[in-house]
Amino acid sequence: MPGPDLFNTRWRKSSFSGGANGGGQCVEVAALEDGRIAVRNSKAPEAGVVVFSRAEMDAWVRGVKAGEFDDMC
Repeated sequence: MPGPDLFNTRWRKSSFSGGANGGGQCVEVAALEDGRIAVRNSKAPEAGVVVFSRAEMDAWVRGVKAGEFDDMC
């Protein structure tokens, strides 16, 4: 699948990015026109973007909430 056109993409930064709680870990997300969701590091946007379908993002968020990735922190 071709990469998304990100020229006019509106990015939102996580409320956990920056400040005392974020520790400088900056994540941004954007809803794309085709329904997918893009994720990037706001400190290095040129480093690339990960694109999820809505179902993939839902599964990932559920996994995070369930603690499936806690051993990686």
